[in-house]
Amino acid sequence: MAKEVKNVEYGLEKIFEGAQDFLPLLGTDYVEFYVGNAKQSAHFYKTAFGFQSFAYAGLETGLKDRVSYVLKQGKIRLVLTTALKSDSPIGEHVKKHGDGVKVIALWVEDARKSFEETVKRGAKPYMEPTIEKDEHGEVVRAGIYTYGETVHMFVERKNYKGDFLPGFKEWKSDYNPTPVGLKFIDHMVGNVGWNQMNTWVKWYEDVMGFVNFLSFDDKQIHTEYSALMSKVMSNGNGRIKFPINEPAEGKKRSQIEEYLDFYEDAGVQHLAVATDDIIKSVSELKARGVEFLPPPPQAYYDEIPARLGVHRDMMKEDIKELQKLSILVDADEEGYLLQIFTKPVEDRPTLFFEIIQRMGAKGFGAGNFKALFESIEREQALRGTL
Repeated sequence: MAKEVKNVEYGLEKIFEGAQDFLPLLGTDYVEFYVGNAKQSAHFYKTAFGFQSFAYAGLETGLKDRVSYVLKQGKIRLVLTTALKSDSPIGEHVKKHGDGVKVIALWVEDARKSFEETVKRGAKPYMEPTIEKDEHGEVVRAGIYTYGETVHMFVERKNYKGDFLPGFKEWKSDYNPTPVGLKFIDHMVGNVGWNQMNTWVKWYEDVMGFVNFLSFDDKQIHTEYSALMSKVMSNGNGRIKFPINEPAEGKKRSQIEEYLDFYEDAGVQHLAVATDDIIKSVSELKARGVEFLPPPPQAYYDEIPARLGVHRDMMKEDIKELQKLSILVDADEEGYLLQIFTKPVEDRPTLFFEIIQRMGAKGFGAGNFKALFESIEREQALRGTL
């Protein structure tokens, strides 16, 4: 079981009381990927993950240096952006990192104040507060750097009635595969370099007012060959959660080291997206060609009733059905959760997705770490990167 910063009997509400209120966050506004070919990436996320065409900006809307396609499913908005010329910083980002997350946009009431408060506390500015207008009103955006080249963008849209942002037009398409039941972003995980986790934990505490409410060390997250450490940061209302991973010493190269080698910097490792019916969502994703990590051994599924403990009777899912789909199960004091992880969605072994269904549990699947990382190591061995 994970070690919590404060005694679990006080509950997460008490833990979050330690978060500072100078940066109230309303939720995740969008996540922007810099990619090599946004049109083809959009087709992939529509076809494989069931995202819907939503908005577009490019040459036809007056942009000269980039094109962006916006996809939506539930409350999730993905922005896929590609450069139109070779001297673009977007192209340089893709050249170094491959396709990856550049912007984690956070919905706020006051973007100017969010920028001022975080910069005052040590954040490196990315974009000064900027007013963007069209016939639907105005949006204020401002950004700061976090780990690597990743950016937190503050988005204030209280005076805007449009669908997305000024400068974007509605993207209509005859091709819209049905959604697969993805609802919202549950959390996003960042990988940082050796001995950098605590540096960024302190950064989120000091600059963003977050709290560290779960911690995992290399005694909890290890296999025979590799290990890592992780701390989960959350804002005051618990809507934004950012686990931060760093490598730990092991006999062989860990998944975090592999990521850092191929991404060539710290960055976002995976997006965890929530569903209300993981069996239905995963079945549909597999039918559309999404590849998931290989299943754990039979013994893992035999032990699920014991792992559920007092929550055993509340579980509605058939274990045989979960095993058929390679879905993992874990429990904490509050309930249980179901989760599964895709293989990397690009040729570089970097970014992947987690599909998660929470049935009361507030944790991150600590009981699954060993099975999960052994599965990842089998994939690493095939790639020759273990």
